[in-house]
Amino acid sequence: MMQSENIDKLNRNIIELLAQDARISNRSIASQLDVTEGTVRARIKWLEQNNFIRITAITNMSYMEKPQLAFIGIHAEQSLLKQTAAQIAEMDEINAVIILLGRYDILAIGLFSGLEQLRRTGSDKILAMDGVRHIETTIVTDIKKYNNHLAKIVPLQSKYKLSFK
Repeated sequence: MMQSENIDKLNRNIIELLAQDARISNRSIASQLDVTEGTVRARIKWLEQNNFIRITAITNMSYMEKPQLAFIGIHAEQSLLKQTAAQIAEMDEINAVIILLGRYDILAIGLFSGLEQLRRTGSDKILAMDGVRHIETTIVTDIKKYNNHLAKIVPLQSKYKLSFK
């Protein structure tokens, strides 16, 4: 199949079509891109196996009784920054961990069942970690727009580089 460590134009086009509608059939993709259905099926399988895509249902936050979306800005010791971010990423309560330049060193995003779970995660777990100097929690009080087509951010586990040609 693919020997290249980069994403080629066909894979990019498949990704774009799936991003518009993840339920699109392989036959429809093949027809639109003028390739065989088998080629599309093999490409999608390769993209999934190498963590370039994940086809999944995205749930709406309203399924929770009292969802508490929160952003936790973290000031960390620079010498422990990557280690600290990796430890935070291991927490089940945290959905995204992003290393930043700016006000915070790390931004952790989580969807919590309530304020108590948020407090335990922020104060009892993150703030207690070696390398964490200070945290600042921002709680979402109202959502005017949320694009639920955005998937969860997951750690990149692929040995391949994402490079569109």
